[in-house]
Amino acid sequence: MISTRRSPRQLIEGEGTVDGIGTIAADLGNNAVVIADPVVAAQSGYARILASLDAAGVAVESFLDVEPEVPLELVDRAVAAARAAAPDLLIAVGGGSVIDLAKTVAAVLAHGGSPRDYYGENQLPGPVLPLIAVPTTAGTGSEATPVAVLSDPDRALKVGIASVHLVPAFSICDPQMTYGCPPSVTAFAGIDAVCHAVEAFTATVRPVGWREVIEGVSIGKNPVGDEHALTALQQLIPNLARAVEIGDDPHARAAVMRGATAAGIAFGHAGVGAPHALQYPIGAATKTPHGLGVGLLLPYALTANRPQIDPELTDLARCVGLEDDDAPDAFIAMTAELAERIGVPTNLRDIGVGHEQLRELAELASGVTRLLQNNRGDNTVDGLERVLEAAWAGDRRRLE
Repeated sequence: MISTRRSPRQLIEGEGTVDGIGTIAADLGNNAVVIADPVVAAQSGYARILASLDAAGVAVESFLDVEPEVPLELVDRAVAAARAAAPDLLIAVGGGSVIDLAKTVAAVLAHGGSPRDYYGENQLPGPVLPLIAVPTTAGTGSEATPVAVLSDPDRALKVGIASVHLVPAFSICDPQMTYGCPPSVTAFAGIDAVCHAVEAFTATVRPVGWREVIEGVSIGKNPVGDEHALTALQQLIPNLARAVEIGDDPHARAAVMRGATAAGIAFGHAGVGAPHALQYPIGAATKTPHGLGVGLLLPYALTANRPQIDPELTDLARCVGLEDDDAPDAFIAMTAELAERIGVPTNLRDIGVGHEQLRELAELASGVTRLLQNNRGDNTVDGLERVLEAAWAGDRRRLE
């Protein structure tokens, strides 16, 4: 099997590592635009970043007018502000939305046009402006992935720009930057990372040649994705609840950040499947956090797919220390119990989905073929609606 390994040029992990950002930035240029949201910009970690950049002689302009979900008009404003500063590099300090915004700005600054010109896979003609990513939540994995997700008012679902050129040049994963992350954000970001790892490990095996490996964004289940997915779950499963419940626990925070980045690398190679495809229309309809939606849906999608993924579920169970006689079921139950413990609702009714909406949601999700090509289950509208019916009722037994 042909494989590949994509990641930032350097991925730097550990407490206090943001204090070295000036040295990294100075190797890329003298003029940086830092993109962050106002909450992060008010915290001490952001001040440490600015101090390090100043000490290294890197001039900084900050763009702090950031919104969740990256609406298209926000990209236009950020591009205009960045272009006026004529930067050599961009620095993203924040969660997935901030990093995705910075990736998109880096693409437009390098190649012009509009983000719409680059929707889909492999539409970027070449490298983008150098980007340093500093995640402040542990979950999206955007600091290590080749994808940026946006909201376009002309589209019912979120859209993505996917290109190997979007992987940040450097990523600094300092768990101290997550200490101020509220419990709900920690929970939903963390369960999103669990989904990334599980969906990557259970993805469809697709035949790929050298060109797909070089240019393809997600290439299906593969050894590199598997390696990182298992690493991610070994970090996330024992530590996520503690990070939610004791937000300043250094071991738990470091483990969850390490796991989230590993999960990002896993799905950045393999891709994700049905939980993410179904969450696209559900998130748009309910305005609920992305991680909440995929965390709610994961146990139902795994149950529906179980006949096709029993060996992988057994491997995942053993990876996290489950030796039950029915290891696949034990693993699915464990994901459901973890999600419930950290505050993820157990059914779609609780997030405002009406039963009459299920068919339409399934129809919309069936069009997310970029993700469903990775799903080893029934990807028809009827099959997806069956998963939603069980999730609406809060009863996985309907899928057995």
